[in-house]
Amino acid sequence: MENVEKTYGVDGVEVHALQGIDLIIKEGEYLSIMGPSGSGKSTLMNILGCLDRPTRGEYYLEGKNVAQLSDDELARIRNETIGFVFQVFNLLPRTNCLRNVELPLIYSRVSSEERRKKARSLLEKVGLGQRIKHSPSELSGGERQRVAIARALINDPKILLADEPTGNLDSVTASDILEIFNELHREGRTVILVTHESYVADSAERIVSLRDGKVIHEKVTSKF
Repeated sequence: MENVEKTYGVDGVEVHALQGIDLIIKEGEYLSIMGPSGSGKSTLMNILGCLDRPTRGEYYLEGKNVAQLSDDELARIRNETIGFVFQVFNLLPRTNCLRNVELPLIYSRVSSEERRKKARSLLEKVGLGQRIKHSPSELSGGERQRVAIARALINDPKILLADEPTGNLDSVTASDILEIFNELHREGRTVILVTHESYVADSAERIVSLRDGKVIHEKVTSKF
């Protein structure tokens, strides 16, 4: 990112969500973006994930200027390169775990047998091999987040973006979820966590702190 700015119009007033962000994220890095509510961290994540475009400045993903990509190209990146994990899980309530995980592959050319095989393998990977036929309402918060992580991995993305992934979880369950992210990083994926919790941020190898839409501090953690 080079001098990235994002401005929104709210009730006729300009809101400067991001103000001149310069940021380099290396392939295979484990990064936390930390800041209080209103600091711009979710806006930054939306741009990193190609869910939004900067108002000014440039964002290059794998050497491509995102602003110059078509909507179809951006959709392809979101589907094939980036996996998303959110605080609210976003699971279909009347659909079992297996179906929720394989959902991103429904409109691809992957056969139903291959979809189920891959979804089952990912649920086993996150420790839910015995719960594949259960619906989200039958799962704990931590189990639902594990399903959401498995779904984010179904297209084998290079980048995993997680927005407050432990926000609805108790500290013990949150630690279990963070260990899954640690393992995914050890496998070589780029992992980006957005959080306001310092103990979550400390799980990464680098912490970028935001305030008022600006990077105010960067720190390499002692963990690495």
